[in-house]
Amino acid sequence: MKIKNFINKKPFVIAGPCSAESENQLTYIAKGIKGQTDVFRAGVWKPRTKPNSFEGIGKQALDWLNIVQQEVGLKVATEVATAKHVELCLKAGIDMLWIGARTTVNPFYVQEIAQALKGVDIPIFVKNPIHPELSLWLGAFERLNKFGVKQLGAIHRGFYCYENSAFRNDPKWELPIKLREEVIDLPIICDPSHIAGDSQMIAEVAQTAMDLNLDGLMIETHTNPKSALSDAQQQITPKKLQQILKALVLRKSKTNDDFLNIKLKAFRQNIDVLDRKMVRLLCDRKKIVEQIAEFKQQNKITIFQLERWFEILKYRKKDALDFEMDEKMVAEIFELIHKYSILMQTKIMRNSNAEKLENKTGR
Repeated sequence: MKIKNFINKKPFVIAGPCSAESENQLTYIAKGIKGQTDVFRAGVWKPRTKPNSFEGIGKQALDWLNIVQQEVGLKVATEVATAKHVELCLKAGIDMLWIGARTTVNPFYVQEIAQALKGVDIPIFVKNPIHPELSLWLGAFERLNKFGVKQLGAIHRGFYCYENSAFRNDPKWELPIKLREEVIDLPIICDPSHIAGDSQMIAEVAQTAMDLNLDGLMIETHTNPKSALSDAQQQITPKKLQQILKALVLRKSKTNDDFLNIKLKAFRQNIDVLDRKMVRLLCDRKKIVEQIAEFKQQNKITIFQLERWFEILKYRKKDALDFEMDEKMVAEIFELIHKYSILMQTKIMRNSNAEKLENKTGR
């Protein structure tokens, strides 16, 4: 993909209310956050999960965003979910657009929006899909890029939580990292408002995003969050936005200090040695798994025994606690190891069965 980077500072900040509610509301908030934000955001159309919720003012709110541009002097952005939305926004001169999570999940909608944006040279952000499917997220960028959209950016807003969580949406920080591995030049900003779902947790999520070297933040900001017509619990005041941004610790991804580089290199060399030992141990484990597979094949024993798997989990979790390791992390690692052990045993048994069948039929 050919990406044209439009972000020249860090953190790049997009702030403003979840929804445009009135002309006065937008101009008042915009004046309150000017100097803190690079772009003013407001939802014009709000695709809600359930009907009878506030679904946005619609086209009229684009005029209010124009007033913010003219009177406050801020660039403005809003969400689009259809080709018609794109048409109206382009006609109104909106500076930046984003595609929401509920739209990203549908390639047909993304395709229509991409076609409507053909030849348009403004920044287009794409929020991650609701569920953690990297291919859908990547596919959206590819569709847009195919129609000549080069000013692309990603918004990490978290993923649907299947379990009880402190977050509204599971951050799954590994996903934006994988996205960056796939498209190195793609700017990625974080939406701590949607990840946290709680105004009290926004600062923590924002700092984590900066620590992971993401490029910016999109934070929902309202002068009176309690009275907001949508997502009231996750919006903060302009004063709180200023406090959060001021408190951010911005770290360097590289350093020119020779002493620090030497120290860092020494740490990394130690990690490399340990990683190599782990790979060697995994190789030794693999050889034993292969022997077990052959033993089970010869003695007509099933590949998977539930009791043994529970035993492994129980004792590895205990080992984790003994060594002051995160129990959940160790369990996840062994779940992955066990998965590949099962696959290896299945392959060995399948090949053995095929060989016996071939010998029987004389082929």
